[in-house]
Amino acid sequence: MADAVPTLVMGVVNVTPDSFSDGGRWFDADAAIAHGLELVADGADMLDVGGESTRPGAARVEPDEELRRVVPVVRELAGRGIRVSVDTMRSATALAAVEAGAEIINDVSAGLADAAMAPIVAGTGVHYVAMHWRGHSDRMDSLAEYADVAAEVRDELAVRVDALVAAGVARERLILDPGLGFAKRGAQNWELLGRLDVLADLGLPILVGASRKRFLGALLPDDAAMEERDLPTAVVSALSAQAGVWGVRVHDVRGTRRALDVLGAWQSGRRA
Repeated sequence: MADAVPTLVMGVVNVTPDSFSDGGRWFDADAAIAHGLELVADGADMLDVGGESTRPGAARVEPDEELRRVVPVVRELAGRGIRVSVDTMRSATALAAVEAGAEIINDVSAGLADAAMAPIVAGTGVHYVAMHWRGHSDRMDSLAEYADVAAEVRDELAVRVDALVAAGVARERLILDPGLGFAKRGAQNWELLGRLDVLADLGLPILVGASRKRFLGALLPDDAAMEERDLPTAVVSALSAQAGVWGVRVHDVRGTRRALDVLGAWQSGRRA
């Protein structure tokens, strides 16, 4: 399975002032565009542009402000021939981004936050990342109760897949995300990663977004800089690729690309 199709690298472009990972370094549109171009030069296959932080405890952004942040960046990057995903829970932002050139809608709520999202996805025909989600950032930490986290994430995503398909979304356009860090405690994230085959039972592509998250930071000294989470991220990316995932969503594209190159060389050696 892992040898069949190379895992894609999705580079993160946060057009926000309060991202947990980069603290608003790319909040200005010109800076965000320049950063996106750097990520492509580093080996990103696509870029995920978002205008609303989903870190634990984050407040919602006003709809007009999200549009103002996201659309110009999507339009410029897509206009340069780059494959762009829009990271949003709002159907209006998703539609505007698709009209500006986005090819993928990455919705951390899998359509639960906005009932109009599924019709937008169905009508535009773009690919749609449906993430496992139990509630908004201000309350998600209280929702991390599971008897069997891998089976429950799979089953809850299966319900969303059925609802999306019933709303007219083509099944072949769906990509699933286990939602690492969203209503998941540290050990639960590791269990999900170790049991990706359970999620693969649904027969759909999988996107893993582990980059710089708290459960990776827990492996490091308390005073470690955010960028020190990039090496653990690259290792998780390589192991996820070995498990056969469709893509990995990362902040440090260069490190992840190198890790995937090592995995590819390893696998070619085994085939030889």
